[in-house]
Amino acid sequence: MTLVIALKWIRPEGEGVVISSDSRASAGIIAYEVKKIHPIVIARGKEEIDLAIAGGAGESSLVKQGYEIADVIIKKLSAKVGFRNLTKEEFKSTVAEIEDNLIHRFSYLRSKGIQPAFEMILGSIDPDEKKALLYQFNEYGLAEPVHDDPGFAIIGSGAMTGGLLLTHLLGYSPEKSSKLNLGVFSTFVIDMVSKINPTVGPFVDPNNSIYMRIEKNQITMGTLKVEALKDYKKKVEQRKDLIKLLWKLADRYGEDELRKKLEDFFQKKQK
Repeated sequence: MTLVIALKWIRPEGEGVVISSDSRASAGIIAYEVKKIHPIVIARGKEEIDLAIAGGAGESSLVKQGYEIADVIIKKLSAKVGFRNLTKEEFKSTVAEIEDNLIHRFSYLRSKGIQPAFEMILGSIDPDEKKALLYQFNEYGLAEPVHDDPGFAIIGSGAMTGGLLLTHLLGYSPEKSSKLNLGVFSTFVIDMVSKINPTVGPFVDPNNSIYMRIEKNQITMGTLKVEALKDYKKKVEQRKDLIKLLWKLADRYGEDELRKKLEDFFQKKQK
């Protein structure tokens, strides 16, 4: 299986979406590295329009089929409306069409006695409202919008073995996202889950993280730079040490005194 985490990032220029994953796939006792994040881009001459990001978990052949279905349907509507990014309602209609295709496909597999192992996240940005769009597809092919509540999505075997727990414990919420380094956040969650779940690998491939955002009133997306990933990995180790230190300090001085000291420090830095 895997771990894919999608987070809404609220910035002054508009909302963005960060989707990241580990790189490990397994088949029985064999584990191998794969790319799990799929950018959906349509070309018109020399121009490219960044339309959406898909991230999948489960049986690799089904995940690839999910990407292909999403790719065709989203590009088809973009071409139909003049080769542009899709609005919230337009994207919602593509999600419904993708959903119909997946439901039909998975129903057929079940009729043959095959239980599909599949989950997918689909992210985009409304060009008019500059709002992030996030949909999560389950093993039946059914889609649920998660851009408003809870504002993030986590899929794969790693979701239940630490992914959801760490995301809540570390205090992620869309409202607080502008003050968070979501690159470090995603790296921390994936690396920590990989320590206890053998089907989840550490975050090692910069191509398995895509940030979709608004820049100069244009929707764009790109993969993580190698230098940035190296910096994130260093910060993750530092933050692990800080969490351990915080725990020791709470044991020694008590939670109330430690909290007061930290709040005093925070207030001084705010001035």
